[in-house]
Amino acid sequence: MEQYAHALAEFVRAHQAWAAPIVFALAFGESLAFISLLIPAWGALVAIGALIGASGISFYPVWIAGGLGAALGDWVSYWFGYRYKEHVAQMWPLSRYPELLPRGEAFVRSWGIPSIFIGRFFGPLRASVPLAAGIFEMPYWSFQAANFVSALIWSAALLLFGDVIAKVMEWIWRLL
Repeated sequence: MEQYAHALAEFVRAHQAWAAPIVFALAFGESLAFISLLIPAWGALVAIGALIGASGISFYPVWIAGGLGAALGDWVSYWFGYRYKEHVAQMWPLSRYPELLPRGEAFVRSWGIPSIFIGRFFGPLRASVPLAAGIFEMPYWSFQAANFVSALIWSAALLLFGDVIAKVMEWIWRLL
């Protein structure tokens, strides 16, 4: 995964105009049920965040692209859960990870709307919470409000984390 993140960051460094579309696609995949279990993209998002300050890439378009990609991924996951309800557990790859859906359900039922915010920041929950929210029919507009706000916060957190890491590394190199 580290090589994948490094290769994407190098591509963005060489082709800065592609930063926002790539971040959109990565955030979408990271937030989409099923796909996020196979291809965790958060490392690449942090690596691209490290390029923001170092290479002059504008933060705001990349941040918005990441937020919209993540929100769209969760929106699709919510719709999929709402549409296919009880059939979802029998679909691959959830059929291979039977504990994810009950954990997502319990989490959504006990935390409600805050579960969307909390789930956004925790690996396997990131994609299973919106799916569970759809299956168990969390109110649509409540879900979408939490979805979009949490997606923008999540996107900013990953990108800024990468930027901070890059600045700390630069500072360390100056000391040496």
